[in-house]
Amino acid sequence: MRWWDIDPVLELEKDLFPEDAWSRGMFWSELAHARGAEATRRYLVAEAIGEQYEGGVRVIGYAGLATTGDQADIQTIAVARDHWGTGLGATLLTELLSAASEFECAEVMLECRVDNVRAQKLYERFGFAPIGFRRGYYQPGNVDALVMRLTTDPDSSSAAGSPSVQGTEFND
Repeated sequence: MRWWDIDPVLELEKDLFPEDAWSRGMFWSELAHARGAEATRRYLVAEAIGEQYEGGVRVIGYAGLATTGDQADIQTIAVARDHWGTGLGATLLTELLSAASEFECAEVMLECRVDNVRAQKLYERFGFAPIGFRRGYYQPGNVDALVMRLTTDPDSSSAAGSPSVQGTEFND
């Protein structure tokens, strides 16, 4: 993800997370830590390419990972509603787990809305296990977060065997 992706990402963010959408400043702040020798973030966008899209390209998903020491935290994964069920979420998660391995992280954490069963099932397929709750984490809706953890081996590819998505291009 680059700065020029922020506007289309914000459109998707507001559609998918209307109550607790990230702001432009939050994305700028995260991207500020995604480049250079001291990078601690990895942010991706998935784009569909075709004549039917304005400018020939449409952002259909995005994902982000933050690291500190040997721990990574999945900050966000989002997929456009018309691409649900295509494997794009799994592909984005695969890319984030690969990035966690590149950062030599031994564990990956995430928070997921307790009412987002679709996402929970995806994370469980990849080996994430529930470890607790954060009450009222998602505001202003006061929705609890399920905290999940995946313990990884930095010397192995935890992302092996994940599905690919045809017609989708990833940019970090």
